[in-house]
Order: sequence, then C-alpha cells, then structure tokens
Amino acid sequence: MRPPQVQIDFGTPPGTPLRTSSEFEEIPYPVTHPSYSKTSPNYKHEESLPLHHMNEDTTRRRVARGPGSSGGFMSGDEHESEMHYDDDDDGKDVYSKLRPAKSRVSSGRIHRPPPPPPTSISEFIYQNLEHLPPVIYTLLSCWTRFHKIGHSNIVVWDEAHFGKFGSHYLKREFYFDVHPPLGKMLVGLAGLLSGYNGHFEFKSGVVYDENVPYVAMRVMMATFGVALVPLGWYTAVELGMSSWSCHLVALMVLCDVAWLCISRFILLDSMLLFFTFTTVFLLTKFHNQQYQSFSFDWWMWLAFTGISIGCVTSVKWIGLFVTAVVGLYTIEDLWEKFGDLRMTNRDQIRHWAARVLCLIVLPILVYMLSFKLHFMILNHSGPGDSTMSSLFQAHLVGNDFGKNPREIAFGSKVTLKGMGWGGGLLHSHVQSYPVGSGQQQITCYHYKDDNNHWTILPTWEAPEYNPNGELQFLQDGDVIRLQHVPTTRNLHSHTVAAPVTKLNNEVSGYGNSTVGDFHDYWVVEVVDDIKQGTKEHVTKIHSLTTRLRFKHQALGCYLYAANAVLPQWGFKQLEVSCNKENNPDDIHTYWNVESHWNDRLPSGDAKFYKSPFLRDFWHLNVAMMTSNNALIPDPDKEDILASTPTDWPWLRLGLRMCGWGDDQTKYYLLGTPVIWWSGAASLIVSAIVLVVYLLRHQRKYIDMTPQQWDHFLYVGKIAGYGWFLHYIPFFIMGRVTYLHHYLPTLYFSVLMLAHLLDHFIFSARWKESTKRAAFGICAFLIVGNFWWFRKMAWGIDGPINDYWGLLWRKTWNIYNA
Repeated sequence: MRPPQVQIDFGTPPGTPLRTSSEFEEIPYPVTHPSYSKTSPNYKHEESLPLHHMNEDTTRRRVARGPGSSGGFMSGDEHESEMHYDDDDDGKDVYSKLRPAKSRVSSGRIHRPPPPPPTSISEFIYQNLEHLPPVIYTLLSCWTRFHKIGHSNIVVWDEAHFGKFGSHYLKREFYFDVHPPLGKMLVGLAGLLSGYNGHFEFKSGVVYDENVPYVAMRVMMATFGVALVPLGWYTAVELGMSSWSCHLVALMVLCDVAWLCISRFILLDSMLLFFTFTTVFLLTKFHNQQYQSFSFDWWMWLAFTGISIGCVTSVKWIGLFVTAVVGLYTIEDLWEKFGDLRMTNRDQIRHWAARVLCLIVLPILVYMLSFKLHFMILNHSGPGDSTMSSLFQAHLVGNDFGKNPREIAFGSKVTLKGMGWGGGLLHSHVQSYPVGSGQQQITCYHYKDDNNHWTILPTWEAPEYNPNGELQFLQDGDVIRLQHVPTTRNLHSHTVAAPVTKLNNEVSGYGNSTVGDFHDYWVVEVVDDIKQGTKEHVTKIHSLTTRLRFKHQALGCYLYAANAVLPQWGFKQLEVSCNKENNPDDIHTYWNVESHWNDRLPSGDAKFYKSPFLRDFWHLNVAMMTSNNALIPDPDKEDILASTPTDWPWLRLGLRMCGWGDDQTKYYLLGTPVIWWSGAASLIVSAIVLVVYLLRHQRKYIDMTPQQWDHFLYVGKIAGYGWFLHYIPFFIMGRVTYLHHYLPTLYFSVLMLAHLLDHFIFSARWKESTKRAAFGICAFLIVGNFWWFRKMAWGIDGPINDYWGLLWRKTWNIYNA
C-alpha cells in the first residue's frame, strides 16, 4: 500500500496576482461519471473553486438570487452539490469510489441552511423579510375579496343550490347532489358559525331575509379565495422561481377577475381552487425534500399531499385532475429510482409502499371520511332519500319504512326499488313513448312521488282480488300483475325494442283495471334475503330485505333498470326495459319492496334493518355519477350560460351570474384578459421552446447546464401536465360545461407564463434595469387590466350600457342589445 501523501499549503507568494477561474484548465468528467447519469441529477459537473480564486463578477454570478433562484436562459447560476470520496482508493478506479452526499435535487428551490437563532427582534425581522411580500399580497387579497361583498342582497347564481345544501346540513335532512359532500359541509359549517338556522329556501334571485347572515357566509367562503394568493407565491418559491416571477404569480392570482368573482359568493369553487392550489404547493414541498428520503419532513409533506388530494376530490370530482398531476410526477419519480442501481431493493420497496400509503390509501380514507360524516350528520329524512337503498332510508329519522308491514301479500300497495348502483324507483306517468309502441312510459325515478305506487294483483284468469277475503302472501314463483295506482295501467312488455337499449324489449303501461292481456304477467323470483339468507331459506317475501327478480312470463325476459338515461321526452329519467339475457348475477335485474301499505298486516320493526357503510358509500357514488352523466346539453333548448372548452383559453364568452335589469346589481364572470390570453399563449410558446431546445441538443449545442435543464423541465412539466390534464378531459365529457370549469386549469397557465418569463428574463443574465423594466411592464398590464374590469366582480349598478369600454370581444354578452 502506498504511503499517504501529504500536501502543505505555504500560501500565495507575496506580489503574486490572484488567479481567476479562467486560468485553470477545464477537465471534463468521463462519460461513465455518475454526474452524467439521469438517475443522479444531483452531482455537480465541474469542480467548484474556492471563493478566493474567483473575481468579484464570477462570485456574484454563482450566488443564488431570489426566493427560488432558478437557473435560466443566459444564466450563470448553478445548483451547488457535494461529493464524498473515500480516503483510500487502494489502487482502484477513483470514480468507483465516488459517494453521493445528501445533496439537493437539481430542480426546484435552492436550499439555504437555516439561519442561527435570532438574538433580537430586529434580527428576527431581518431573517423573515422574505415573508413580507406574501403578507402584503395577502392583505391586498383580503381587500379585493371582501370589498362590497354584501352589496347584492339577492341569491346570486348557484348560491341557490349550495346555500340550500348548507341548509340541509343545519336541518340534518338527507339530500342528493352530484358533487361529493366536503365543500357543502363547509358551507353548512359557515352557516352554523354565522348563526344561520337553515330555514331559508335559497330560491334564485330572491332577496335574503334579514335573519340570513349571507354576508358572513360569503366572507367565510371568500377566505378560501384570499388564501390563493399566498399559496401562489409560496408555490412559485418552491418551484425555484426568482423573486420577480414570484411577484408576478402573486399579482396574477390577486388580480384575476374570474378568481375574484367566483370567490365572493356561497359556492364550492373557492374551496375547489384552494385545495387545488394546496395540492400543487404540497407536491413542490415534497419534491424539495427528495434529497432526504424517509426523514420526518419527507413523510410530512408526502402525507399532507395525500390529505390535500383527498380534500380536493371530496369537494368536486374535478379534483381528480390535479390528482393525476401528482400521479404522473410519482410515476416518473419511481421510474427514476427504479433505474438507480445504487438503491437497495429494500429502499425501492419502501419508496413504493410510501407512495401507495400516502398518495392512494390516505386520499381514499379522507374521501370516505367525508361521506361518513355526511351520513352521520344527515340522519333525518329529506328530499334525497330515494337515491339511497331502502335499508339506508329505514334508519332515517322521520322515515316510516321500518314500520312497514314486513310480509308482502296480494293487494298490497308498494314501491319497487331498483337495487343496481344508482337505481331508482319504478315509475310511470301519463306521457307516452314518442317511439316504439306509443304506450305509457315506464321509467326509474330518484324522488318520492305518487307515480311510484303499484298494486300487486293476481292474473286476469285468477279470481279477482277480494280485499275482505283470505290473505294470500307473495311467494317465490307466483305470477302477478303490477298495476300503476294513479293511472291504473298494467306493467307490460312486448317484442318492441326499448327506446335506448335496443337489444332489450320495451316495458310500457298498458290497459287499465279491466283491460289487459297475458303480456301483463310477471313471475316473482326470489334471489335471497338479507335476514333470512339464501333463496332456499326464504319462507316469505319481506319488504326492504328480500331481493327479487321479475321475469316476464310470455317472453322470458327480466325487468331491468341500468343507468341508461332517456332523452328529454322521458324527462332524463332512467330507462326501464326487459332484458332478454338471464344473468342471475346481474344486479340491475334486482328489485326490493321499499314502501309497503296494507291495513290488514301488522307494522314492522326498524331494529331488523341495518345498512353497511361501504355499500351505502358505493351506492351514493354511483348515483352521483349517473346523475352527473345526465347533465348533457339539451339540443332543443339554448343555454345562454353554457360554453365549450374551446371558448375558455381565449375568453370567447363570459357568464352572466344574475339578472341583467337596470335596477339590479350585475356580476359577470370574466377573467382578466391579459392574464388569460398571455397564459394561453405561454403554453404554445413553451411547446415551441421545448422543441427548439431538443433540436439544438441533438445538434450538440449546450444552452444550459444539466441542472438548469432539469429545473426547466421540472417546472414545465408541473405547469404543462397540470394544464393538459385539467383541460383536455372536458372535450371527452358529454355533460354541459361552463366558464368556471376552466378556473382550476387557469392556475397552470399562470405558472407556465411565470416560468417562461423567469427563464428568459428574470433568471437570465440581463441587467437589473432590464429586469425591472420587464417586471414593471408586466405588473402594469396585470394591475391596469384588473382595475379596468374590477366592477365585473364587485358589482355593476345601473344600466349596463352606461359603462363604456368593456366589450373587448364581440362575443361577450355584457351589453343589452
């Protein structure tokens, strides 16, 4: 073994001038060096020289600037990292002895060591001066969000829906809506904290009662909008942007009129935006902890990201889009780790398990918890009962299902509940099919109605039902007629194709109490009973617990109600048909008796009925999905509020949120044009820039260091993937869309715009005066544009035509004709 070498530094000889870094020979690392590996982006590519070997200009360029300090076009900044070497190479290849330190990731915010504990108030203030700008922006956000928030004392736009849902929570009445419950529970909480008693009906355009603290409720909802501004600032910081770009992000979030307007009313959108912003922020915080896997901070930010995903999805299902952004980031991250041959199998498994636990299991638990609280609070019977299973309804206070006679007999009046996910009540009305047989429509309906009532009767050949005769209980295999109580039509099927599901037979209402034929006959088949067990153990058919199938005696098909939605002539209700396939496991052919009236039978006991949470949770989610899919544009009616996804990025249309009379305060949902248009343009520019960089890279041009390239791609992916995943799905959806659906998407175009400005101007090697001028122009355009359109969000009084200069596009319906 060689004796260790000793190096002695006697200092610089007197009179020797300082040498600059340009005098040193640059020796590139070999291709096999870990610094060239994609899996090791943290290693530096050049040997760092001591600061005393640099001139003043070189030293200045190597110091990170701003809150995030990203490297950019023409930038001289680099992310610093360290390498550790073993003391003795023992004659082996020195590069095999390289060991990575716990270095920071090469993208995102540059880490600075924490300052020493302050010894005085002035020192504490100095150390926290970086938080002064977001505090100022937050105060400005409070002013913009709360200014004249109670100016309009009428129910504005969707306050008619979400205010009413909040009332249901205060009255604890069960209701149904297409959105998950978290946001509406927070509306109810705002009402509770405001002293609201829940008895206002929230009819659209109606003046609020003096007992309704609508201003306080709006303020609480607007608080979520206030928080968007600091979240935007700190997200830009964590993304590694310069201070100039952080200011621009905060300004754009502060001054967008659409975000401002939507945050000032009792709506879900402020909460949806808040949790979307928090998810992106927490993801960037987690990214900046990747250098110390499995540390406390690493686990904390990963878990918080999962909780935020659960919250944003529990407000609206649009939250799944930002969940997909986190998913793509995680897939790429795990793929990179999978290619890291230095990582042990144990650590690989731990990384996968951590992601599954925090980003899949934890969000699902949060989402399910919101429904558990929803069910616990809404324990009284309400307008949405019929969307749930009969067993669930039996436990609601004020519901009499539990007191229904348990055993079903001929002559009983019943309602039949489809047991498929999202199923409704067997229903009929006087309207006829405009296609097929032209007979009376049979549908499934999700709300309680007298048109859901049916009477169980014997066949036409059997002796007529005698209400004073001997009771005859319904048994497996009995052949029956089902007569619609309000119209006396008989449940009927024939070989006419169903209106939507063409392979099935049509089910219709035919005849009356004296007219009918053998196509009115249905065979009762017992599937099982929740209390009695399998079919073999079912001695009598019970309401609520016995699952039944109804087989058409002549055709052999089964009464079937899936989630096929009828056109407008069927009032968007669910189609009922007769399925020719005999699939005993098809739950859409399962029915149970829900309501049951028979004065000759004793009442039941609610203690026999219990509905499991997981079944109720799944049932409600399928019903929500079914109803959401039914929200499709009506071709026979023009919706002046609706818009298409192609209208949004360039602000082709706005949205009138209330009446447009001269004596009303008017609100118009419209974004700040310069923010929306420049954000949309930045997405196009970013794609072009990426292609140019890739082409130049292929031609061996070096525009950035590997660390700067990693950072450029990282921020671009967060913004680009986020925008794409929030925008493109709306082209696939069949449901009606409105301008406010674009508001979460807008955030990612704002980040992309700030990223490009940061890359080409604020983090590039331009003069400070040039950067100040560029920032001043951008800030002036943003603030000036906001001030010009501010009344769209704060309210326009008097005749709208008196306000000059608002029609920047002819397609905006701001002015009255």
